[in-house]
Amino acid sequence: MTEPQWTPSPQDIESARITDFGRFVEQQHGVVAADYTQLWEWSVDNLDLFWQAVWDYFDVDAATDASGAIGSSTMPGAQWFPGATLNYADQVRRHVAAGGPAIRYVREDGTATTTSWTELARQVGSLAATLTASGVTTGDRVVGYLPNIPEAVVAFLATASIGAVWSACGQDYSSSAALDRLGQLDPKVLVAADGYCYGGKFHDKTADVTALRAGLSTVTTVIQVGEGQVADATTWLDATAGEHEWRATPVAFDHPLWVVFSSGTTGLPKGIVHGHGGVLLEHLKSVALQSDIGPGDTFFWYTSPSWMMWNFQVAGLLVGATIVCADGSPGFPTPDALWAIAAREKVTFLGTSPGYVLSCIKAGSHPSQEHELSALRAIGITGSSLPASSSIWLADNVGEHIPVFSISGGTDVVSAFAGGVRTVAVWPGELSAPFLGVALDSFDENGEPVRGEVGELVVTKPMPSMPVRFWNDEDGSRYREAYFDTYPGIWRHGDWITRTEHGSVVVHGRSDSTLNRNGIRMGSADIYQAVESLPEIVESLVLGIESENGDYWMPLFVVLAEGAELDGALVSRIKTSIREHASPRHVPDEIISAPGIPHTRTGKKLEVPLKKIFQGRDASRALDRSAVDVPELVDWYIEQGRAHAR
Repeated sequence: MTEPQWTPSPQDIESARITDFGRFVEQQHGVVAADYTQLWEWSVDNLDLFWQAVWDYFDVDAATDASGAIGSSTMPGAQWFPGATLNYADQVRRHVAAGGPAIRYVREDGTATTTSWTELARQVGSLAATLTASGVTTGDRVVGYLPNIPEAVVAFLATASIGAVWSACGQDYSSSAALDRLGQLDPKVLVAADGYCYGGKFHDKTADVTALRAGLSTVTTVIQVGEGQVADATTWLDATAGEHEWRATPVAFDHPLWVVFSSGTTGLPKGIVHGHGGVLLEHLKSVALQSDIGPGDTFFWYTSPSWMMWNFQVAGLLVGATIVCADGSPGFPTPDALWAIAAREKVTFLGTSPGYVLSCIKAGSHPSQEHELSALRAIGITGSSLPASSSIWLADNVGEHIPVFSISGGTDVVSAFAGGVRTVAVWPGELSAPFLGVALDSFDENGEPVRGEVGELVVTKPMPSMPVRFWNDEDGSRYREAYFDTYPGIWRHGDWITRTEHGSVVVHGRSDSTLNRNGIRMGSADIYQAVESLPEIVESLVLGIESENGDYWMPLFVVLAEGAELDGALVSRIKTSIREHASPRHVPDEIISAPGIPHTRTGKKLEVPLKKIFQGRDASRALDRSAVDVPELVDWYIEQGRAHAR
């Protein structure tokens, strides 16, 4: 589309938090930015002044002041706010005095409970005292095996408050998959729930908790949430009993706050370590300035403790918002379950995924007609590229006045590189702009910037939330290999993007799963947008298979809707849709009906591992089945690869 789908009104611009921040920058530095683009350019040209301005604007509470914003800007290894000591939890704690609800917990059956700011402070203080009494000290690890419940938030904040390091897995992971991750950390305490609800059923995880506890030989204390019986466990009620003041221990700016894990589909998951200060500044910027969330807002992103968006949603507490925790299926008891929650809870910012939006489209949902969504001010989308057609559907069926903020980032920086902002227009299928302080660019294979064509997403200057290090990577070699091998000194993220003439960003998919026909690079997302808009197609997967003799095979696997048949007419419609919405060269060599599409447990399609299997890699080396949402689907694709090889 040549015209934006949503354009900010003068009132949107005037009332936006980022506009107020711009005024602050003008007062402090004499910089007059006429629009967001100019503010972004100033932020990346003056990283030290920008991040100091973020620190000052949010009045970050530091026990010890820094000698400056940046000690070294070399990547990897940039030094931020050297000498500063602080604690992430202090920025949350300052909102207790305001009162009101801190967390709303919504169960799958629709019942909900409130954790007030006062009660949150009491529980965090009491649990921190319990952890300290259990021998947990600064730098020790506390891990969670939990669904998206308030107890997970309390456990994280208590851990951070005493300078210990948090990490968690959702309970959709088996005990062995959780052990692959949490077992690397040699934790001292395990916080675990007895189970979770999904699809109208309670999934008892007591046996998995027992097995996980047995595998974590360094754990000395288990804290049990729920009614399940785990030997020698302390109950949650006992662990949070009493009245203890919530205090936060000052730590160095880059002291580990948490360890989040990569998907682990191609080997042992990588533990990615982020620091207190870097996460604090990045999340204040991303949540308050980019997303325009603050006191009085209700922030709900459907997520799991296994996914970085859980960490991102918790950051709503940093800015005084109420956050909504929900465990259960987004499509139960009806496909529009998330919209129902948004209506009941008067959510002002709702976050979800392209897959959920597509499921609502196919179910014939009409959220604005069926739910009272007058409180909703913005929709966030991440996980994969949002098709333009889905963005238009949201405008038509939720509200043209509500901006759809697609964001793209990753676990690696536990934030976004680009996305929406209250003062910038939204184009369907595009991310409105790079985020402030993110020196985002698009490089060709020679390391030269490109515009209007596909290139590698790179970040040419450091961000404070880039990893402090990888866990068990003493010499930093795995960290450097992951991001800095292709363009030395420049972060290569692994996505194909296009920078448009109006400053937006289009994400085409992972560059390591690139489709490359006759030297022409193509993104898989363009094909998915064309194919999955058809009512007969539930989901699709495209692979680009290079053979040793130089041949190239590009199959498209499609999951058919109930009652649909992959006959000649549907094949023709699929190819026509791809030609019209992508290009003729995107049309696959073969279209194959599949029983399902396997994903990582955070919802990413297994493009790279399956491509390796089709090219002859042994499946046991190409992927870890415990990291796959439906492992049995992998066998079907292995057989397809063998059949093609014959």
